Amino acid sequence: MPKNILNRRHSRTLAKQHKIAIAGVGALGAAALAFSAVPSSAQTVTTGAPATTAQQVQYATQPVKDVKATLTDQLATEKVKLDAFAAKKKAAADAAAKVQAEAAAKKKAAAEAVKKAAQERAAKAAASRSAQRPQVQLVAAKSYSNNLDGWIREALDIMKSKGIPGSYHGLHKNIMRESSGNPQAINDWDINAINGIPSKGLLQVIPPTFSAYHVAGTSWNIYDPVANITAAANYAADKYGTIDNVNSAY
Repeated sequence: MPKNILNRRHSRTLAKQHKIAIAGVGALGAAALAFSAVPSSAQTVTTGAPATTAQQVQYATQPVKDVKATLTDQLATEKVKLDAFAAKKKAAADAAAKVQAEAAAKKKAAAEAVKKAAQERAAKAAASRSAQRPQVQLVAAKSYSNNLDGWIREALDIMKSKGIPGSYHGLHKNIMRESSGNPQAINDWDINAINGIPSKGLLQVIPPTFSAYHVAGTSWNIYDPVANITAAANYAADKYGTIDNVNSAY
């Protein structure tokens, strides 16, 4: 019995000491946790005492500041990206506008070159036509007197333009022999008159001969002095070579 009593007392003593030791370890652990939670800049507080209100506010506001800074940095980054995109877009628009302007300038230059070339060709063509065109000299219309001298001279100019030979002397001598210078003269007694085709005019031309040897540009009236002379000279050139070779009835 006494032996067992000692053992129970000894056991209770050990149990009590064991609990005290465990309580001490727990208290030390709590103190260590409390100490580690306090910032290095904060004042030392009693182990296990609650944190002050200022420290709680500091812990609460610190993360808000960090979030705000992060958002600001993100917005700044996005703004930089948007500015870069806008700059690229503007550069592309400027490049496109420059290309369009250059194309328009080239098109305008080509159109002006075509227009200039056309004007140069037109100018050359006009100069060529001007060079090829004979210079026309304005000559006053030649006038002739309404008498035998004027009729002969006008007939000679027409004969010359038509290539009909004859001279003033050859025409004048034959006119004086045939009609004495009378444009209305008519032979109503020779063989031609007997045949119904009397000789008429200054050079006594019968109607069939006048029609056959009529000179273009003169009157078709057989009594017209110039028309009569040129037709007779044309006939004489065909039959005798020239009116100058006629010295009698022909």
